[in-house]
Amino acid sequence: MASISGFIEKFERGPTASGPLDGLRFGLKDLYDVAGRVAGCGNPDWLSTHGPAEDDCPVLAKLLDAGATLAGVTHTDELAYSLNGENHHYGTPVNPAAPGRIPGGSSSGSASVTAAAEVDFAIGSDTGGSVRIPASYCGLFGIRTSHGAVPLDGCMPLAPSYDTCGWFAREASLLTRVGEVLLPPEAVRGEPAWLIDPSLFRLTDRETSAQLEAAIGALSGGVRAAPVDIGVEPELWKEAFRILQAAEIWQVHGDWVSETRPDFGPGVRDRFQMASRITEAGVASMQPVRARIRQLMAGILGDDGVLLLPTAPGPAPVLNWDAKLLDDFRYRVIALTCIAGHAGLPQVTIPAGLAQGAPVGLSLIGPQGSDRWLLGIAESLAPV
Repeated sequence: MASISGFIEKFERGPTASGPLDGLRFGLKDLYDVAGRVAGCGNPDWLSTHGPAEDDCPVLAKLLDAGATLAGVTHTDELAYSLNGENHHYGTPVNPAAPGRIPGGSSSGSASVTAAAEVDFAIGSDTGGSVRIPASYCGLFGIRTSHGAVPLDGCMPLAPSYDTCGWFAREASLLTRVGEVLLPPEAVRGEPAWLIDPSLFRLTDRETSAQLEAAIGALSGGVRAAPVDIGVEPELWKEAFRILQAAEIWQVHGDWVSETRPDFGPGVRDRFQMASRITEAGVASMQPVRARIRQLMAGILGDDGVLLLPTAPGPAPVLNWDAKLLDDFRYRVIALTCIAGHAGLPQVTIPAGLAQGAPVGLSLIGPQGSDRWLLGIAESLAPV
């Protein structure tokens, strides 16, 4: 399927006040409510079975009140249940940084329009990596916020205990400016204590690992990270994420899926079928895994720890890649993204050069509620 624009609908909503985002334009993922419009959530059956929003969601209202202009609504994978950006019904937004490769999902359109400089920044959502992964693939700065830091009222839920707001920008400074509007105040923290777990870099391909190592060495200030073993068990942690996320998704959307019998694309259809079969026993067996991860990460990070890790296992897969290879890659992605997801932590990804001629990203995970601090650190890390 040919690449398309990242916008599913272009229109202009001017600012409601003057503020720190004066003169800036942004895109909004098609999960968020815009008054008078139906959020299509990437699926025609969803669009036809839901009514228009009565009000703007709080995220949109805050951005308009800060002086920004909404430039339109951006593509998403179906009900946000994918990390690829290839929508069976509406097409695949172009990856401007790597034409011929997927943009990543589910915030595919928001990444695409930002990378193409059609907007200054764009809003997405991140449950299992849906901002971090497209940011990495498209050579952008991106943030997944601490769970609960930015209210998601007026945004379609996927798996509520994992769902977060996030956004994209081409410059770290703008990522921070948006955060100053959307994020709550937070306590002052000291200098970061840099940490690195070498086992996480072994989840990447060799060229990506070498590029990320070079990128760390080029960061301003001469980052020196202390080695740490976070105790990651990739297979178990990603399996816990798969089961716990799927159970929540079915709890939220199962009735609608059963009643509507929507036409889903192949990968999304398979995942919803899997979600319908998750048992209470399966959930109960994985809840202690998540609790242990949260405890581990809180202990390792403390108040000022920052963990460096690959955002994704490698650059974006090529368009129309073999389905089995793509699924295998997805699970390697989740092994990395589930760390912040399970623990509800903020994660910022920064562009870290090229592997196989396409962008790769380096991530920073900070303590719960350290979002503004983490954004400031990312802004200070411009390569020398």
